Amino acid sequence: MRAVDGPLAGLRVIELGQVLAGPFAGAIFADLGAEVLKIERAEGGDDGRRMGVAFHGEDSLIFQVFNRGKKSVILDLKSPEGRDSLHELAETADILVHNLRPGVTESLGIDGPAMCARHEHLIYCAMSAFGSTGPERLRPGYEPLLQAYSGLSSINGGPDDPPIRMGASLCDQGTGMWAVIGVLSLLHRRRETGRGGIVDVSLLETGLSWAASKIDALMNQNQQPQKHRSGHPDFVPYESFDAADGPFLICVGNDRLFAKLCGALGTPGWLEDPRYAGNRARLRNRDALVAELNAILSTRPRATWITAFEAAGVPCAPIHTLAEALEEEQVQALGMIQQVPGETFTLTGLPLSIDGIRPKIRGPAPRLGDGT
Repeated sequence: MRAVDGPLAGLRVIELGQVLAGPFAGAIFADLGAEVLKIERAEGGDDGRRMGVAFHGEDSLIFQVFNRGKKSVILDLKSPEGRDSLHELAETADILVHNLRPGVTESLGIDGPAMCARHEHLIYCAMSAFGSTGPERLRPGYEPLLQAYSGLSSINGGPDDPPIRMGASLCDQGTGMWAVIGVLSLLHRRRETGRGGIVDVSLLETGLSWAASKIDALMNQNQQPQKHRSGHPDFVPYESFDAADGPFLICVGNDRLFAKLCGALGTPGWLEDPRYAGNRARLRNRDALVAELNAILSTRPRATWITAFEAAGVPCAPIHTLAEALEEEQVQALGMIQQVPGETFTLTGLPLSIDGIRPKIRGPAPRLGDGT
């Protein structure tokens, strides 16, 4: 039975996914209404099921996050019978996505060229760690390895900090997003040609794309990336400050906003000070201006400053913990935290709405083999 609502209703997706990037792409398709058949091995299934403590039955919370709304189908792809079953499914499927270890699909004869030659309508998406070409194409990899290899870790943190992994799985989840974007592009093309095609995405390419502005500055201006913790290399002041009771962020993105900031602070003389009169002057005198701001902002509570700056039209925000963010009325109004149908727990929904409605999580992650 196929999904009956959602913009991708009627589409069937085969997912050969492990842990994160592949399953995240599958979860996006499922939330948008596609039927997602998650192919798993009989012995334990997706390794993500055991990624952390047991949460729902024997499965982990992370498995629920990235596999909600799917069906689990047990196939032994190492056997001829299992591969025959995969081909039977591919006859009725629109899309196949996988993030299997490089070289595995080729050894099994289910790589992109082979599958698309046999199933001309099929849109096939291969996810890898280092990319589909190049000397490292067969290397496996995980999120922190690719944040390190791509250079992302080197631009995170402050000037005296060592390379730091970013807290979210940007490469894994970003690769899942690019996979969906590429697949939907080919789905549109298939309407004209009747033929599918192959999408290749990787964690390395995703990491490089997130660092594109830094890479382009390095390549075109020989500008080495600078680390400013919460700051910005091209605007001042545009970073976090400590009020008397907690941190908050000020984002002054142009000289008009700086004038408003000076008005709210009661420092109109800064507008005539040649050190601060324009953004480029402030960039040259960043340390002096930040020191003066720190001295002023530390004298009052955060809420007092935020109220004053918002009234003046200066962009600012408290630096929340996740718990504090979830308590905000604005966050609650968005309705991203959704009750999983038939369960006692919640999961975070997709960050988009269509015709004013956020796609609903359709159900929990499947039990191993429940769709076989």
